[in-house]
Amino acid sequence: MSDAIKDVIAERERQQTVEGWTASHDDKHDMGQLAGAAVCYVVHGLRSAAKHSVHRSYWDWDEEWFKPTSRRRDLVKAAALILAEIERLDRAS
Repeated sequence: MSDAIKDVIAERERQQTVEGWTASHDDKHDMGQLAGAAVCYVVHGLRSAAKHSVHRSYWDWDEEWFKPTSRRRDLVKAAALILAEIERLDRAS
């Protein structure tokens, strides 16, 4: 398993254990909010690389939860949020 995959898994576990984002919490975000949050981190990473501003319309959640850091860390967070959205979709089907 690559370090990237390990980091994504670790971030998803951190979101659940430290932040308290349980499966039942995630299930309430059925309008693409988790994927939208991931997009914010990806766009922020793009901004860091290309010096563009983040387009704020991607998210529907409190700004206090948007904690960008380094480009790589932001991509790990984005991947973990995408994983959360996939898990939510799997549970919904």
